[in-house]
Amino acid sequence: MKKVPEITLLFWVMKICATTLGETAGDLLAQTLNVGYGLSSLILIGFFVVVLLLQLRAKRYVPALYWSVILATSTAGTTMSDYMDRTLGLGYATGSAILVVLLGVVLAVWYRSEKSLSVTDIKTARPESFYWTAILVSNTLGTALGDYLADDSGLGFGGGALLIGSLIGLVILAHYFSRISSVVLFWIAFVLTRPFGATFGDLLTKSTNKGGLGFGTQGSSLILFGLLIGLVAFTSFQRKEHRLS
Repeated sequence: MKKVPEITLLFWVMKICATTLGETAGDLLAQTLNVGYGLSSLILIGFFVVVLLLQLRAKRYVPALYWSVILATSTAGTTMSDYMDRTLGLGYATGSAILVVLLGVVLAVWYRSEKSLSVTDIKTARPESFYWTAILVSNTLGTALGDYLADDSGLGFGGGALLIGSLIGLVILAHYFSRISSVVLFWIAFVLTRPFGATFGDLLTKSTNKGGLGFGTQGSSLILFGLLIGLVAFTSFQRKEHRLS
């Protein structure tokens, strides 16, 4: 049975919600609670490994489990990116470049092994392992790219979110009005939704004098977590109704 959800509008809404929550929750742990980027990364990678093992053992798509792994990759990606860019001093541009190369390597190895990068029919452990590795790297890349746009590029949080949102719009247009491979467009959109979540998360949490809306990491994380729980519950109800019909 399929291990991943159908790629619908609801999927992308939930993905943006999860990645935005990953940004705010990662900052809550590392910055607000002052755990630090290194220790936060270890804690969140541990959480990622646990939920990933449960996901790999599952025989079918379970919404709560699947989105727990997505959230784990987003929170871990946030702190790992910040550790690279800030603690190690690599900077956002260098960190982004390293992660772009790493993502390219993961996708190349995946394609060489499976002869496809399609995510619509993942049923076995090996392609699913490549899938989650690519997602973890892409979400880490998205944090670095989002921080670069918000801080180093001069666009600010709102400008960065607007730019990424516009690029996502172009991908949507390409899906409907071009012959570009749907697999290529999926991975472009998947990468772009992470920096969109990162910049939007910063827009929510940062103070007004820094260009944000001032909700803070705690308030923003609570709102986004409630929204994601509601969407997961709705998805689970839909699947139950579909099986009973």
